[in-house]
This record gives sequence, structure tokens and C-alpha cells, in this order.
Amino acid sequence: MKTIFLLFIAGILADNSYPQISIHPNENNCDSYQYEPNPRDARTPIQVLVDSNSDFAFKLFREVSSSESHQGGRSKSNAVFSPLCISSAFAMLALGAKDNTLDQILKGLDFRPSEIPERMIHEGFRDLTCMLNNGGVGHQMEIGKCLFVQNQLYPEEQFLSGLKNLYGGDIFWENFKNTAATEQHINSYIKRKTRGKISKLVDEVNPITEVLLVSYIYMKAKWKKPFNPKYTEEHNFYVNTHTVVKVPMMFQMGMFEIGRDEENFCTILKMPYEGHTAAYFILPDKGQLERVASSLSHGVLQKWKSILSKSSINVYIPKCLVSGEIKLKNIMNSLGVADVFTDKADLSGVTGQPHHRLSEAIHKAVIMIDEKGTEASAATSMDIVPLSAPIVIKYNSPFILIIQEQKTQSIIFIATIINPAEK
Repeated sequence: MKTIFLLFIAGILADNSYPQISIHPNENNCDSYQYEPNPRDARTPIQVLVDSNSDFAFKLFREVSSSESHQGGRSKSNAVFSPLCISSAFAMLALGAKDNTLDQILKGLDFRPSEIPERMIHEGFRDLTCMLNNGGVGHQMEIGKCLFVQNQLYPEEQFLSGLKNLYGGDIFWENFKNTAATEQHINSYIKRKTRGKISKLVDEVNPITEVLLVSYIYMKAKWKKPFNPKYTEEHNFYVNTHTVVKVPMMFQMGMFEIGRDEENFCTILKMPYEGHTAAYFILPDKGQLERVASSLSHGVLQKWKSILSKSSINVYIPKCLVSGEIKLKNIMNSLGVADVFTDKADLSGVTGQPHHRLSEAIHKAVIMIDEKGTEASAATSMDIVPLSAPIVIKYNSPFILIIQEQKTQSIIFIATIINPAEK
């Protein structure tokens, strides 16, 4: 039984951009795309997609948090992932899946095949990708897909057409038996697409691999109110009751949206980027991280937005780069996507042949938080604040970060930052 290896990748950066080199441009042109919400009852493909994708994002987060927290009884490392990147990769795989395998993938992504036409799902990802890739001034995002296929293997034309026209995917034919050359090609492609931040996606390619799918996301955005680097100083960060580390802590005072959820024992701070993206920093009370993580949902996020109000804030946030790798096989099994990893899988549209399965799904992500958001800038920001004493909030213990595109409400990244000093 031969296998397909599927890998995902995501990156959000905070430095000068890496030169972009197009080695195989796809035919999908989003330059003129403009997103307009539908004022009527009928929902657009994007709206259908985002509603389901938000539910999937938080289900995935709870599964990731649960698997992390049960390693030795407590979370040991940072977790960072892009639910949009993961869901779009599995949706792209669904283009080549059939029968029960197709049904499982769509249901596992929180779509209801009996209620939502499959075509609308794929059109939603196409429209959302175009909309996000045209983020505007001060905000850059690139979402894409790539298929590496064994020479002499011919995926069905319908799958190739969907990959290019709906997902903007690149296609390369490889000789997987020449493992060194294949690994170099895959890693150099991803290094370019993530501006050098993830330089080694694959360590070893199995020579019996026939198809390798890659999904990536790169985001570069400036804080609407940049931090001044001269105020960044080393502070203690309390990883747990036994571990304290020194981290560079950024400082800013100003008017920000903040809220307190007494029911879930956490404080929420909204930090906007330029454009239409915002970061939500969720600080659980001492010892309440797992409770907050297990309660997080689309409904809870909506509740938090309703309780946010502008206040005078003194905020301290660690300057850090966090990365994570998640093996998704067991997690997706828990979400009902099981057949795709077994001999029952029908992925004949991808391979052009029956009896292929997915061996593993790997997701890598990087998030960098610094004073300027994503790149060096001399700009500073000042607010007129009331004379009353400001609220002081220090992110000096494990916290959760959610990055959301505000126009469509799409969840781009979710991270649990346990130790910002972890390399």
C-alpha cells in the first residue's frame, strides 16, 4: 500500500521582508478582487466558509491544547498554528477525495455536505484567499498551496483544475527516489514563500512517496500603534510555579480596548494592526490557563468582543519568536477525519489511482512579536489619555493569542505562549 505525505506550513513574521522569487507562478489572479459582504439573507461563499471555519478553529485549538496538557500532566511547550492553513489544505485534498473519505473531510472541517454545496466551500476558500492576499497598505499576507507529484503519476484533471483555479496552487513533478534533490527543492520553495523564516520543512522524504501537498501562509503587518524600542527591558516571565525566565518586555501606554471575563477568569486586550487584522491577547488568571483553553469557542470570542471597552492602559507584552510543529493525524482522527489515514481512503482524484492513503499531516508555524509588529519603523504613537490612573496589564505568565481578520472574522492564527524564551 503506497502513501501520500501531506504537510502544512504557516508563518507570521516581524522583520524585514525576504525577497520574493516566483519559481512557478500559478494562473490564479486575485489582483482585482474586492470583498463585499452580502446585505441580504443569502450568504456569500466567504460567509458560509468563515462560519464553519471558526467552529473548526476552536475545536482544533481545544484538541491541540488537550494533547499538549496531557504530556506529563501540564503543557510543556508553546503551541502555534494557523487553522485557516490547515482547513484549506484538507479542503484542497477533498477536491481529490470521493465517497466516505470526502464526506469525512468536509464534516471534520465543520461543513455539512447535505446543507452546503461542496462547490461553495471551494469557492469560499478561493474568495477568502484573494481577499486576504490583497490586504492593503501596511498589511501583507500570502496564502498558497503546492503539490509535488511523482513523475509518471497523473492526478485527475478535475483535481488539477481545482488546485490551480480555486486554491491558486503550484504543481511540480518530482523523482521522490532522488530524495536529496526532492528535499532541497521542497525546502527551498518553502523558504522563499515564508521569507526565510522556515528554512527546513522536511528532514527526510520517504522514497516511496508519490504525492506531497504543502499549504503555507505568510503574514506581515504593522501595529497600528507601534511600541517604542527604547522602553523594552528585561522582565521576569513566570512559566509555572517552578520556572522563571528573563524576557525582553515591550511597554506602551495608550487607549486600548480591554475587557474582563469573570466567568472564565481571564483578561482580554485587543491590539489592532494596520489594515483589517487584530490580535487578541488573552491573559488567564494564575492557574486558569487550561480552563480558559477548554472554554474557548466562537461564541466566547464574540462575547469578549461585546465586553471590550476603551481604557487608558499601561501594557507589557513579551518580545518573542515562538514556533511549533503539530502532527495532526491523531487530532484529525479525534475530529472524525479517520479514513483518510487508513486503507479505506479514496483519494483517487489526487493520485489518478485507487488505494492510496495519507500517512501523516504535519503543521509548522512561526509567530514573531516585536515593537513594530512586523518591520523596523521609526514611527511612534501617542494618545491623549484621561487623567485617571491607567490600568496596568502585564503578560508575564502563559497567555493565549488569537489573530483575526476583522472584515470577514477569519481566524488566521491561534497560539498558546507558555514560554516566550523557548527556542
